[in-house]
Amino acid sequence: MSGIDRRRMLGNSAAVVGGIAAASVLVEPASAAPAAKGPAAKGAKVAPTDPRYPLLTTGNNQRFVARPDYVALIRSSADAEQALRTAYRAGKRVSVRSGGHCFADFVCNPEIEVILDFSEMTDVGYDPGFRAFYVEPGARLMNVYEALYKGWGVTVPGGICYSVGAGGHIAGGGYGLLSRAHGLVTDHLYAVEVVVVDDRGRVRTVVATREEDDPNRDLWWAHTGGGGGNFGLVTRYWFRSPGATGSEPADQLVSPPSKVLVSALDFSWDQLTETRFARLLKNFGAWHEQHSSPDSEYRHLSSLFNVSSKAHGSIGMFTQVDADRPNARKLLDDYNRAITAGTGIKPKALTRATGELPPMPQLAEPKEMPWLQATRLVGTNNPTITNPTSRGAHKSAYMRKNFTDQQIAALYKHMSRPDFDNPDTMLVLFSFGGQVNALAPDATANAQRSSVFKMCFQTFWEDESEDDFYLGWVRDLYEEFFARTGGVPVIGDSTDGCYINYPDRDLSDPRHNRSGVPWQTLYYKENYPRLQQVKRRWDPSDFFRHSLSIKPAKG
Repeated sequence: MSGIDRRRMLGNSAAVVGGIAAASVLVEPASAAPAAKGPAAKGAKVAPTDPRYPLLTTGNNQRFVARPDYVALIRSSADAEQALRTAYRAGKRVSVRSGGHCFADFVCNPEIEVILDFSEMTDVGYDPGFRAFYVEPGARLMNVYEALYKGWGVTVPGGICYSVGAGGHIAGGGYGLLSRAHGLVTDHLYAVEVVVVDDRGRVRTVVATREEDDPNRDLWWAHTGGGGGNFGLVTRYWFRSPGATGSEPADQLVSPPSKVLVSALDFSWDQLTETRFARLLKNFGAWHEQHSSPDSEYRHLSSLFNVSSKAHGSIGMFTQVDADRPNARKLLDDYNRAITAGTGIKPKALTRATGELPPMPQLAEPKEMPWLQATRLVGTNNPTITNPTSRGAHKSAYMRKNFTDQQIAALYKHMSRPDFDNPDTMLVLFSFGGQVNALAPDATANAQRSSVFKMCFQTFWEDESEDDFYLGWVRDLYEEFFARTGGVPVIGDSTDGCYINYPDRDLSDPRHNRSGVPWQTLYYKENYPRLQQVKRRWDPSDFFRHSLSIKPAKG
């Protein structure tokens, strides 16, 4: 097919979209890129003697470093095919990277011999043949939002960290401040282009869609929350919201609010006794437990609450609501009052960065602004989590119900420890539920469809000599927080496991996970056996693997 023009092929693919006829659709590499990056563009091969090598052998978390034979910078699907073919035939252990934000050692570890880096595949555009918007894996989230909104007035409900790569974010499910209103990013995924290799070493590029009669549909499904680095090399995603009709591009994907009403509040640790701390967090949990149904009038409101350590000095909260909703100001005011009710705490202006939140002193009183402006405000200035020189540890949980007294006590104890003086430490509470909970657990690979808020325990430091101290601190907190369920958030009435895009190798270690529940269940619940079947079909030799990768189903 090397002589076929992919633009023409996709332009004539209306019949294909309704149902893929072939058992395995092989396609030419995507060519909607600028001419300088044409369909067969080839990236650099960076060896240890290259001055770029140190930069490319680690990611955003300096705890994880690789010493590969080389790093292949991929610039096209054809380039990905050739790089994969070369590495497979040489018997090399590979890893895959888009943005470099992986919280674990999936990309960078001593066993890796070749890193396949997709950071130069950054195109975003509209594909009339698929009636869908395409995103390449190396595109950073802020660039995706800018391109989709400026070009067509649409978006995907993704995360707030501007520099996260689309490749891994999407494969793991993807969520953000618009998810309560519009679901997960992958709820809008229409198709995926993946370079795969079979057990005989044959490399090919496959397109899989969500169409019910697509014989490759299982590969699409696996990329709706199955996690990155498991099935092949993603070279393109396409997005079209379910139920979209017509032929106008602007009608094919959800639109963000034209304006949002936002506020940013600071709760000083000077005002926080243990009793006030407990009431503040329980207020957050109670509100979300009450207002997270798919049809809640508050589904257009979302909040990010950084419960920073006492060493930081304060706790920060950013809240956003669609300004075009009826009574938007009342919804926001009622929310802020509910969070502080009975605490005696007087919120202040957020004058200092905290975790994912930059200083926003101008938002002590709610302010209306264009949606993209608010997205830039929060997403492009979060120095703690995007510091390229830091080391970090992260643990996650989905919550179905409010905190228990025991959990609050554990959090307060560890966040206020006298010997703990690291200000770059926080428990991030993120509004969840709403339209995320509108789908069944097996509709996508992301199975957590009944939670009300999500949590990320995290701390950052720079000196390798302090690894044991900080890893010990976060483990002690997490395991005490979930002491009643073996140190992890088991699947049950109160908790719903963990988020694969916040990977944590401790879940596979019985010293830290004493629940008897395997890590695969914590991440994938009952979807794991199905993911294993997909793995068996598309990567039967388990060529794509890492420390928490999906294993092929046995014969």
